[in-house]
Amino acid sequence: MKLPYEAELLRIFIGESDRFRGKPLYEAIVQEARHRGMAGATVLRGLMGFGAHSRMHTAKILRLSEDLPIVVEIVDQPKRIAEFLPELDLMIEEGLVTLERARVIAYRYTEPAGEGASE
Repeated sequence: MKLPYEAELLRIFIGESDRFRGKPLYEAIVQEARHRGMAGATVLRGLMGFGAHSRMHTAKILRLSEDLPIVVEIVDQPKRIAEFLPELDLMIEEGLVTLERARVIAYRYTEPAGEGASE
């Protein structure tokens, strides 16, 4: 898939313990993005952070390290991001979602050996 020169970056800030239909929320978001054929998604685990409740989450204190900050980033065409937002709204009970313009410089990949070949 080739992305346009101008794209959008969808950034989703949630907690590691957030869940959707019994699975980790970040996993559900990435699986839904993949199901929709989006260009790609990355999940980042934060070492420290706080949200709307100003509760500190940090890897430094064992009891607080069970709900570390998670950021899911998805870059794709604006239309595809817009189509994904209503589903995302249903999935997220608590968190922050941001959207910004992104300039795609390169999006390269090679087909794994054996894919696309008929047997």
